[in-house]
Amino acid sequence: MTERPDSRARAGVGHDAAGPTEPVTGPSPAGSVTAPVTGPSPAPRHHRALYGEGAAIVCDNLVRIFKVADLEVVALQGLDLLVDPGELVAIVGASGSGKSTLLSILGGLDVPSAGRAIVANHDLGQLTGSERTRYRREVVGIVWQQTAQNLLPYLTAAENVELPMVLEGRSDRRARAVELLGLVGLGDRGDHRPERLSGGEQQRVAIAVALANRPAVVLADEPTGELDTATSAEIFALLRRVNIELGTTIVVVTHDAAISEQVGRTVRIRDGRTSTETVRRTELTDEGHHRAVSEEFAVLDRAGRLQLPKAHIEALELSRRVRLRLEEDHVGIWPDRERERTSGVPGAAAGGAGAGDGAPASRTPATEALADDPEPGGQA
Repeated sequence: MTERPDSRARAGVGHDAAGPTEPVTGPSPAGSVTAPVTGPSPAPRHHRALYGEGAAIVCDNLVRIFKVADLEVVALQGLDLLVDPGELVAIVGASGSGKSTLLSILGGLDVPSAGRAIVANHDLGQLTGSERTRYRREVVGIVWQQTAQNLLPYLTAAENVELPMVLEGRSDRRARAVELLGLVGLGDRGDHRPERLSGGEQQRVAIAVALANRPAVVLADEPTGELDTATSAEIFALLRRVNIELGTTIVVVTHDAAISEQVGRTVRIRDGRTSTETVRRTELTDEGHHRAVSEEFAVLDRAGRLQLPKAHIEALELSRRVRLRLEEDHVGIWPDRERERTSGVPGAAAGGAGAGDGAPASRTPATEALADDPEPGGQA
């Protein structure tokens, strides 16, 4: 019987194509001793991780094109995005940037025109109609901005929470509904219909509904868009509590700067692509105090595309094409001065060009790390 290689073989540890790399002995003639046959070990095969391996959400070159009459509207233009299990991420962007389209695809309400979208190991582009329905019931929970989309007005809060479990045929739905209403702070409001609840309370119930079937991912579309500042802070604090206590992966689409600044990572979408990511962390100072640190990064997608901040483009008057140079620890970007000198294009005074090919002799502002800029304005 042939044994199936274990995971170590796939990782290149302890096996090669011919079998184990351990010393091999064989039968020897009587009275003789056979020494172990050894030789140079082959180079280990390192496991090459696939893009997004282990991530809760993977968007790989995601494209979505809508056809309106004779026009085609490209909502997503090769978007890449990774979200780790248990992460709380905010997605921001101007109207029309592609946020809502992305959320619809991740929620199983729409399908991509090209590329891959994988959520909790479910390839959304390959699901059948029945599989997509089950995906929406079991794998994701969605909280919409409009409370009318989240709750049925003729059901009580407890009955709204139970409804997803009724569709799944679960017998523990009453106990689960009581548990979730207690988690969101409405344990004593279970018999109230939505009309008797405030806007903030309705969103709390909506969060409980989204959690009913223990989804791997919760998607929240502007969950605080119709709430005042104080109530918005309470709702977001609840989402953070759910994320920490239950370990649920949560993606929040929002325009609220105060909300987006309270997560560990904020992803900005521009023109259908991820353009920047802001990463926040807490570090310890020399005096022993905790200090919040926020860093903004430009996003380099899998095709090598990079959106440059608008401020950088304007400062160096970058346009059409630019020069690149690979340095030891960075890539230099500067204007094409040669083209400007020969064509009369203005802007030759906007940076330190060197002799010959227009390359800078030393590091220029364009070669430094990208500075914070809320709206990147170009691509390289």
